[in-house]
Amino acid sequence: MRIEFPNSAREDFHWDAPALRIGSAPDNDLILAGHQAGEHHLRIQLDRRGWVLQVLPEGNRVYVNARPVREKALLRPGDVLSVGDCRMLLRVDEQPAQHPPVTVPAEGRCTVALRAVAGSLSGRVLSLQDKLELGPMGRFPLELPQGEAASLAVFWRDGQLMLEAGQQSARYPLRVNGVAVTQAALRPGDQVGLAMHRFVVDAPGLELEPEIIRPEPPPEHLPEEDAGPRGEVWWLIATAAVLALGIAIALLVRF
Repeated sequence: MRIEFPNSAREDFHWDAPALRIGSAPDNDLILAGHQAGEHHLRIQLDRRGWVLQVLPEGNRVYVNARPVREKALLRPGDVLSVGDCRMLLRVDEQPAQHPPVTVPAEGRCTVALRAVAGSLSGRVLSLQDKLELGPMGRFPLELPQGEAASLAVFWRDGQLMLEAGQQSARYPLRVNGVAVTQAALRPGDQVGLAMHRFVVDAPGLELEPEIIRPEPPPEHLPEEDAGPRGEVWWLIATAAVLALGIAIALLVRF
């Protein structure tokens, strides 16, 4: 994961450990100024669900996409984390163009929707048929700060689900999982961001089906059947029983 500091001269912070500690004390992994954060302000931990933010007892004023977090929150690439007046953009390291393409035939197109998780459209699910446009000329307007204007479109092209920037804003670029793009192929779970707006791509039909491992067929016969005829097995059992009985009688007579 990479952390960018928007509108700041601070260099990006790279993190590849299973846990990240943020605060003003020198023993943190990412150190902020004393007026921005407590000594041990928060922790981000990677588990089976993804990145989980936990606010520590010394922490306060923690926001994710402008929403306050008091204890825990599940983070996604593309989220903006605010601690005091420090803003941190969480993003993936790889470029969306490096992702392997996911292609479906025209007759196999699945239900696709953008689920708004932040911004003025938060809580709405915007379905896609052939094309979905957001912005000044689209079906859903996107309000941006300082009177800026921008638009985006999601559509099918050559069997791929595509995102493309229309009217662009230099101050608020279009992002996928935190990475600035003008065009990108989308995958299920990607987060599209534009200023304060966040949309998660819901496309169950594009998800790869889990590999089905078929159990090995049972053997046609047991290994001991290859040792000889069935009569030999019972003969061995009977012989062992007679020997055991003979040894027991000999011991009783001796004592």
